[in-house]
Order: sequence, then C-alpha cells, then structure tokens
Amino acid sequence: MSAWRAGRPVLAGLLLAAMLVTGATAAETNLKFSLDRKFEGPAAPFLLPLDKGYYKAEGLNVSIDPADAELEPIKRVASGSYDMGFVDINALIKFRDANPKMPIKAVFMVYNRPPFAVIGRKSRGISTPKDLEGKKLGATTTSNVFAQWPIFVKANDIDASKVTIENVGLPVRDPLLAAGQVDAIVGLSFSSFIDLKDKGVPVDDIIVLLMADYGVNLYGNAIIVSPKFAEAHPEAVKGFLRAFLKGLKMTVKSPASTISFVLERNDAAKKNLELDRLKMVIHDNIVTPEVKANGYGGIDDQRFAGAIDQIALTYKFKSAKPKPEDIFDASYLPPAAARKVN
Repeated sequence: MSAWRAGRPVLAGLLLAAMLVTGATAAETNLKFSLDRKFEGPAAPFLLPLDKGYYKAEGLNVSIDPADAELEPIKRVASGSYDMGFVDINALIKFRDANPKMPIKAVFMVYNRPPFAVIGRKSRGISTPKDLEGKKLGATTTSNVFAQWPIFVKANDIDASKVTIENVGLPVRDPLLAAGQVDAIVGLSFSSFIDLKDKGVPVDDIIVLLMADYGVNLYGNAIIVSPKFAEAHPEAVKGFLRAFLKGLKMTVKSPASTISFVLERNDAAKKNLELDRLKMVIHDNIVTPEVKANGYGGIDDQRFAGAIDQIALTYKFKSAKPKPEDIFDASYLPPAAARKVN
C-alpha cells in the first residue's frame, strides 16, 4: 500500500475535524455587551467567563466594552449597537417611561441592593442622615445617583432646605470631599469610598451612609437585553446568563483570583484598590440576605412593586406606573436550583 493511500484516513480525519471546527465557529452567535463604567473590580464576574471560555462554550462570540457614562449602556442597547448591557434598573424604569417604544427589559438582577450612598467625613460632623442639615453636600445633580436623593430625604425626614447642594462635576466631586471643601457627597459607595481612601483620607474618618440601609428600598444594577435580540436569539440570552452565573459564583467564592481579569484591561488600575472595590460590591450589593434566601438573579415581585412606588414619590410617570413584569423578565434565568448561593 502506498504512503499516500495509507495516509488517506488520517487526512480525511483532519479535514473532518477542520470542517467541524469551522461549523462550530459559524454557528456562534455574536453578542455585544456594554458595562456601565470602565474596567474596575465589579467587572470581574463579566470578564471571567470571557477569558475562561464560558461564553464560547454556550455558542457565543461575546465582546465586552466599558462605558464612560452611567446611561450609556441603555442608549447603546436601545440604539441596537449593543445586544445586552449592565445598568441601574431605576434608570431603566425612567428611560422606558420616557421612551415607551423601546421596551427594553432586565433579565438578571446583579445588585440586589443599590450602591447609592451619601459619603461624608466624621471630622465634618457627619454620622447620620440628619447630620446633613446645615452642611454642604457635593453632588453631580444630573447623575442617576443624585436622582435618589429626594427619596433619601423623604425616608429620613431631612429638611432639604437646610442642606446646601453644591453642583459639581463628577471628576472633582470626590477630591472636594478629600480636600474638606464639602462635608459630604452623593455617590456610589464602592466608587467614592475606595477613591477617597486612595487619596489619603483616613478610613476611620469616612462614613458611608448606604441609602439601602436608610429607607431607600430599591434594587440596583441588572443585565438588560434588546427586545429584538431576545426575540431572535432567546437561547443566546439564556446561554449568556448561564455563563455569567458561573463566573459570578466563582468571583464571589474567590475575588482575589478573579481580579486579574480586570487588571489585564486597565493599566491604571491598582490591584489592592480594585480588589477592595470588588469585595465591597459582593458584600454590600450582591450577596444580600434576600439573595442568600432566594438565589442569584431574580427579584421579589412585592419588593420590586414597592420600589416602583417609592420612585413614584419623587418622579412623575408620564404614562401608567409600570408593573414588575413590565420591567423584569425572569424567563431567561437559569433554574432556581442553579442560582442558589453556595
């Protein structure tokens, strides 16, 4: 038998393998995903499945991009330039009210409690919400974080007329508090606390009044999906959430081993700060008592309805006040048994 004839089975096997690989690649669904901010510690649960190949294993070709503004993910998904994104669900509720023809829905609740906070300095006399009266508060008044301030005021019986609001740009908000030019700021807990610590403010002088601890009963950031993409690729949405859930569980279990996925994409990031930021998010926003009881990803309909009612206290809906099912679609979630905290 000639060498050529003897090698034919091997050659045929190689050709078949190549065809299978090509077919698998061709069958992958492209999926563009937008984060809500730059690559920082909290992005780890999204990036781990990308680098570990978990999205690929679900037949997805996923790309993940950072964002420069908090509402950018909603606009990206609404425009169709991105298929899915990560965004504050309270901003989504208001966006949908203003844009009823864009019925974007959330499909996985990541931050069971929102990171909205008032961050102050004890040396400036801030220990409780009422201490803000007579003080100067630095805030970016156009931000989604500041949109929760009226709810916080109502929930804590603060006389808002006694609080001086200094409207400042986001880049200078934290530095103003660090320099003592304001007494407190309105920001995201894991962002401002870590940044202030990095700027040399003594940790024992920083007070974080997490709004969720003071009567602001809202949910936080969730994964959203384009209605068009969800209709065309429902299994891709489910596959993305399965892969993400796997990455989320690994991140919660071992934050230190997952922070490298963030550092590889952000040369300016400091490992110790981003790890602290990630641990803070896990403890305060992701693994809450509700999540420990009910598992990752879902919502409690009664609580969510109450959150919408709370939004309505300070926001006038242009159309009918939405119901939980108008905003959140649980049909893409992995089974409850898979979502248990372990």
